[in-house]
Amino acid sequence: MSYLNGSAVCQWLGGCLLVLLAGCSVGESKFLGGDLNGVNHTSAAINYFSVNGYGGPNISAHGYGGGMCCAMLPRQWQPGLKLKVEWESDPNSNARLPALGTDAYRAAYAIHKTNYQQHSVIVDLPPYEERLCALEVHFLPCNQVKVSTSCWRYPSPNSPIKEPLEMKEPAVCPK
Repeated sequence: MSYLNGSAVCQWLGGCLLVLLAGCSVGESKFLGGDLNGVNHTSAAINYFSVNGYGGPNISAHGYGGGMCCAMLPRQWQPGLKLKVEWESDPNSNARLPALGTDAYRAAYAIHKTNYQQHSVIVDLPPYEERLCALEVHFLPCNQVKVSTSCWRYPSPNSPIKEPLEMKEPAVCPK
């Protein structure tokens, strides 16, 4: 068989393969993807957070972080769905440390890091329909968390979460 004939056969086989693949239906995904955003209503920095293992950004005290892709949720919402939110907070994010890269910095940072706090909570997944704009996690005082699936982002008046951004930690947290 000459090179030209072999090339034509390969093209024909490739074309047949494409036709066969085009006829296959992969089906609809069982999951929806959306950005993972965070809103920190507390005076402690959030070093990192995750929702069901999907990682989110760090968030400054009384700040926002987000646009991380992607949080995956079931395509069809149903009552009883839960999310596991884990995060690490730095209660003294404004600590003054020596110059970066020095031995003094490394020693001071090692001490500072011992104050980091790890948290974990299970929350209800709020309802959503047909699409997921974003999963927005709100960190509140007393290690409370609220989650929104609304397409209205905080601080829009249409956002379902209304707590002010700069909340103070109460002297005693409710149990």
